[in-house]
Amino acid sequence: MRNLIYALNVTLDGCCDHTKLSSNDEIYEHYVNLMRDVDLLVYGRKTYQLMVPFWPDVAKNHSGQSKAMNDFAEAFDSIPITVFSQSLDQAEGKNARIVRTNLQDEILKLKQEHGKDILVGGVSLPSQLIEFGLVDEYRFVVQPIVVGEGRRLLDSTSLPERLQLTLVESKVFESGFVALRYLKQ
Repeated sequence: MRNLIYALNVTLDGCCDHTKLSSNDEIYEHYVNLMRDVDLLVYGRKTYQLMVPFWPDVAKNHSGQSKAMNDFAEAFDSIPITVFSQSLDQAEGKNARIVRTNLQDEILKLKQEHGKDILVGGVSLPSQLIEFGLVDEYRFVVQPIVVGEGRRLLDSTSLPERLQLTLVESKVFESGFVALRYLKQ
């Protein structure tokens, strides 16, 4: 069975609002390495529209500010995307499809298909998947900043019981960012 990996950048105070976060070549390289192990991206409408058409355009034009940014764009653009949305009329790009069926049933079906792991990003959709108990792995990159405002990680997630995770890997980047990898017990 394929694993469902939830990956996200977050500040020390739990903010995951993309407008408050920063990125650098280390982060792009980190996510390029992660994307080598997945063959499907899963997003809700909001995250999808934050990522597309921006990253496919960077991949097409090699318009990133660095080689690492362009490499990330190419890795992103090469992976099919499943978008869960009731309001999006059509998906942009060659690799995207919209799904309007039951989230839990569709993810269970995708996990049972042959292939590499599945990567989910964003906040609302992953929160639902965590509530369903479908996320197998958590990968957070913690940025060494406190922003004091913005959307918080898993703020609206409601669990029937505490979710116990096991730290299996950590990496400190020169920038002070810390990548953490946890597995569900």
